[in-house]
Amino acid sequence: MGNHSSPLAEILLVEDSPSDAMMTQEALFENNVINHVNTVNDGTEALLFLRRQGAYAAVVRPGLILLDLNLPRKNGLELLEEIKQDPDLKTIPVIVLTTSRAREDIDRSYALHANSYIPKPVEFAEFAEAMRVMKEFWFKIVALPTEEV
Repeated sequence: MGNHSSPLAEILLVEDSPSDAMMTQEALFENNVINHVNTVNDGTEALLFLRRQGAYAAVVRPGLILLDLNLPRKNGLELLEEIKQDPDLKTIPVIVLTTSRAREDIDRSYALHANSYIPKPVEFAEFAEAMRVMKEFWFKIVALPTEEV
């Protein structure tokens, strides 16, 4: 199988809760995800980052987006819809990572072309395990698109 993507693929974490952002980074760190994680805390900032506008003009395009649904300004579903309608961004895999287990959030996320939906486990050990499995899948098994698609 091998690693088809850059081992240092950038991750964009879109998360408004500093404690959840820290927990996610900690879980990734614990699982030796050496990918660089950038964090933005709302959907509007995320779009600026993804489109490399303003303060984000020099950022590297992420290979994967971890998206919380409950965000200020522009919520996660609105952001997901915009990403997947943008020809330049729609190929970036988006993993919804949220506390919501509501059926309508899950269904809506997939209807908007989320690549997977992971309800955040409450326990850190469970969460770290979810991040380990995600890392194995997205960074070891899956071939990710290049920017020039």
